Amino acid sequence: MKKVIFTIETNEKLTDSVYKMTLSGDTSGIARSGQFVNIQLDGLYLRRPISVCDYEKGLLTIIYKVVGKGTEQMSWLDKGTKLDILVGLGNGYFTEFAGDSPLLIGGGVGVPPLYNLAKNLIAQGKKVTVILGFNTKDEIFYEEEFKALGAKVLVSTVDGSYGVKGFVTDAIKQVEEYSHVYTCGPEPMLKAIYSATTTGGSYSFEERMGCGFGACMGCSCKTKYGNKRICKDGPVLQKEEIIW
Repeated sequence: MKKVIFTIETNEKLTDSVYKMTLSGDTSGIARSGQFVNIQLDGLYLRRPISVCDYEKGLLTIIYKVVGKGTEQMSWLDKGTKLDILVGLGNGYFTEFAGDSPLLIGGGVGVPPLYNLAKNLIAQGKKVTVILGFNTKDEIFYEEEFKALGAKVLVSTVDGSYGVKGFVTDAIKQVEEYSHVYTCGPEPMLKAIYSATTTGGSYSFEERMGCGFGACMGCSCKTKYGNKRICKDGPVLQKEEIIW
């Protein structure tokens, strides 16, 4: 964990409720895809945990959905605003589990942490398939960005307004072969993927957090190997340790 002052470079709207923010600052504390940052906002006691979408030297990209006071405040912030951010939180995804043809599945705001992962896996020569799940066509974002990386992309919408009609599990049926599953999204989606897939998997869980770095124990959950803190020992858990 590292505390860094970042400067907002862009803060743009992707859909009615989803925003993309790029920030400049020291990103050396970020170790791998799937980690998250914790952002201090004026007037709010608790920091807001947001997944890392992408990072490179000196530049951080996050994508967030406006769901409450904190993210609403973030949507108002202008270029040049300074933010106090804890970086390098969580364990992230480990690419050594990928095999030759990993399958990446994201639902809603579970999509962003898979972007940097896809970029890294493709750079390693992996054949990457990505499934993006949304409720409706108007909610879709980052489909073209994943395609630009060289990934095969399938999109599912619950109402059938775009792509595969139904849930991400319906889109999985169209994937002929995959070696490992990397996924992030709401728990009902993760549980459905767990049942619908046959390989090992790395599942990133969403949880309400107090501190974000393991001190308060507020996000503890039971696993087959004992209690784990989603913010510190997760957010990524392996398929074989998950208890539903």
